[in-house]
Amino acid sequence: MSEKIAVLGAGQMGNGIAHVFAQAGYAATMIDISGDALKRGMDTIGKNLDRQVKKAVLSPADKDRILSLVSTADSMDAVAGAVLIVEAVTEHQDTKFRIFRDLDRLASPGAILATNTSSISITSIASQTKRPDAVIGMHFMNPVPVMQLVEVIRGLATSDETARRTVALAKAVGKTPVEANDYPGFIANRILMPMINEAAYCLMEGVGTAEAIDTVMKLGMNHPMGPLQLADFIGLDTCVAILDVLHSGLGDPKYRACPLLRKHVAAGWLGRKAGRGFYSYAT
Repeated sequence: MSEKIAVLGAGQMGNGIAHVFAQAGYAATMIDISGDALKRGMDTIGKNLDRQVKKAVLSPADKDRILSLVSTADSMDAVAGAVLIVEAVTEHQDTKFRIFRDLDRLASPGAILATNTSSISITSIASQTKRPDAVIGMHFMNPVPVMQLVEVIRGLATSDETARRTVALAKAVGKTPVEANDYPGFIANRILMPMINEAAYCLMEGVGTAEAIDTVMKLGMNHPMGPLQLADFIGLDTCVAILDVLHSGLGDPKYRACPLLRKHVAAGWLGRKAGRGFYSYAT
């Protein structure tokens, strides 16, 4: 019988995490309070698997096997029996705190309680539980089925055994784990978000158009995607939330979110998921 993992959240990160674990042979339960979100998550997994079949990475039989390992639930009670639980909900501290208090009550003894947070303190999240030694950051990159990196972040109380098991699980699903210390933004967003923020300032101040800024970074710095296009892909609301964590956690004004970023978020121009951000994605 396959080991069980549970993923909280069926959005772009959650369904991607469920996908890669099922592809590696784990029984993956995707949990979300929204039935629509669960349906969209399963549809996305199916489409991504179809793409892998089309590229001859997987066979049709492989696709069927992987889908058979993914189940859905609308209650957190479904985390029972999971050896690993990955929280992948919105980047909002109070929401994560509430979820981890619930996980402390519902998760099986010995389970790893991981968060896919991209910036929030692992130590603070772990403090909401009576088992902080079992809490760790497991920050996957988007899109999860494609991107190789997983940041593994230990809180102050995270045990060596939890860290060892988490690194092993990341390797088991074909990822490359890189350990980072528990500081705001960890490694990836400590470096990435100031670049995106500065690109937004360049746009706001008229240094160049969005296309010009992105082209300079793609052709001049060999980045596969320009910073403004990447911000749209991540979600401008998520970018602002991470910058706010960096700003408050490090106390340095260089992390202050660009006013243009905040204006786009206020207008609902959140990027690809909203159909408009720095670019238009209307079909």
